[in-house]
Amino acid sequence: FKKDVVIDMLCYRRRGHSEVDEPSFTQPLMYDLIDAKRSVRKIYTESLIGRGDITVEEAEAALRDYQGQLEKVFAESRDVTPIPFEPVPEVPVGPPPPTAITPEVLKRIGDSQVSMPEGFSVHPRLLPQLEKRAQMVTEGGIDWAFAETLAFGSLLMDGRPVRLAGQDSRRGTFGQRHSVIVDRRTGAEHTPLSHLSEDQAPFYVYDSLLSEYAAMGFEYGYSVARPEALVAWEAQFGDFANGAQEVIDEFISASEVKWGQTSNLVLLLPHGYEGQGPDHSSARIERYLAMSAEGNWVISQPSTPANYFHQLRLHTLGARKRPLVVFTPKSMLRLRAATSMPEDFTSGGFQRVIDDTTENPAGVRRVLMCTGKVYYDLAKKREADGITDVAIVRVERLYPLPANEINAALARYPATAEVVWIQDEPANQGAWPFIALRLPEYLAGRPILRVSRNASAAPATGSHDMHETEQAALLDAAFA
Repeated sequence: FKKDVVIDMLCYRRRGHSEVDEPSFTQPLMYDLIDAKRSVRKIYTESLIGRGDITVEEAEAALRDYQGQLEKVFAESRDVTPIPFEPVPEVPVGPPPPTAITPEVLKRIGDSQVSMPEGFSVHPRLLPQLEKRAQMVTEGGIDWAFAETLAFGSLLMDGRPVRLAGQDSRRGTFGQRHSVIVDRRTGAEHTPLSHLSEDQAPFYVYDSLLSEYAAMGFEYGYSVARPEALVAWEAQFGDFANGAQEVIDEFISASEVKWGQTSNLVLLLPHGYEGQGPDHSSARIERYLAMSAEGNWVISQPSTPANYFHQLRLHTLGARKRPLVVFTPKSMLRLRAATSMPEDFTSGGFQRVIDDTTENPAGVRRVLMCTGKVYYDLAKKREADGITDVAIVRVERLYPLPANEINAALARYPATAEVVWIQDEPANQGAWPFIALRLPEYLAGRPILRVSRNASAAPATGSHDMHETEQAALLDAAFA
């Protein structure tokens, strides 16, 4: 829409109109849109020639070369044998690759956060955060950002390139990543993960332009061309991916079915209901789940830093290449309850479902199933109110739906216990529409109830006070 409006405006002016008025956007266009786009390219080419950046001959040669490449690829496409598509089984075949790392690798990455070049001056407000990371290696309390750093760093030391692009990815949208450190006096830059070992793979991290369509499309192409790498595109807020919906619909979700083209692109989409309004709460989980079929990708919302770490490594080291969509946290980035211990990284693997640790499963009257941040809200209220007969089960991977693990968790509790799906999002959004459609077929007739906000046209309320009221009612209903 934005592209066509710009073209509409440019060409409307070029046709002799002094102003762009409302009818120009509502009435049918009086010219061929293709010709309009060619006109815009012509204007840009003339500008480059006029400034002396290129010559007429160079412009004509570039055009001939570009047209020749298009014709060559088009001709080759006639001889391509279609690749038969086989849906990926939702139940994994064979054991997953090991994703734990050694204590030595853990320590090396931790040390890299405080090993600066001689004379390098780190900002005094940032230095304590980096020093804390080095301490986390031995003392625990590893947060989300450092868990991600451990995943990236360990993959680099395994010889896997890592590439991350987004609108504020080097610092992190919420000031959590700090993958590139800037000398406060000279402006020189230092990237700790580029100095882990002599034989490590390269690490690329970029702050991209504010064009989701262009940036995500480029990263998709890069992931296709370099399948051995971890390639990730990060939204500043999850709903920023809306600007690249065409790339998601036409390529990321369906390219393997349509063309046999595989991609392992990772979309990192911040998501969480914290009273920030309708524009910065929801990454639209329901959209991605609505496009989930035939094992086309993986959709997850991990609740612990260690599980996020293991999933990134599993995604990169696994033999099957398919996209991964991760709904990443906002407030959880600094939530003390949402941390992991060092041994969670040196052992274990990705958990698709995390069961409750209640000591008396036989006394449970209700099982709450959820995903993401709301788990910590529920756990806090359960502890504060002294509730002992409600269990909380976390579904860490939403698609493919881990039905076997869900059933194994529910089997620990009485058959009479209520099963309730609880989510922050309105009833018509979030994971519920997908869960309500898919999960019952695996529950052998056992009903599943819902606790959520009321169905809404907007992702969230625009009032912080109303958000708090809704959140309190949501938690009360969960334990009613």
